Amino acid sequence: MGRTGYVVGGVAVALIAWWLLPGWVTLLIVLGLIAAPIAGYLMLDPSQRRRLRGQARKRIGS
Repeated sequence: MGRTGYVVGGVAVALIAWWLLPGWVTLLIVLGLIAAPIAGYLMLDPSQRRRLRGQARKRIGS
């Protein structure tokens, strides 16, 4: 299961939350789903970020 599965799952959860919960709670959930990976990336050291970018470039070229 690649990135596509995660994207489809995230959209499904967002739609279900939008249908079941009030609008502001759904907005908080969606913002949390977006903010979590960004916060994780920002917590990396510069050397870890460089290594992560290098791995992404390797995948693009293969």
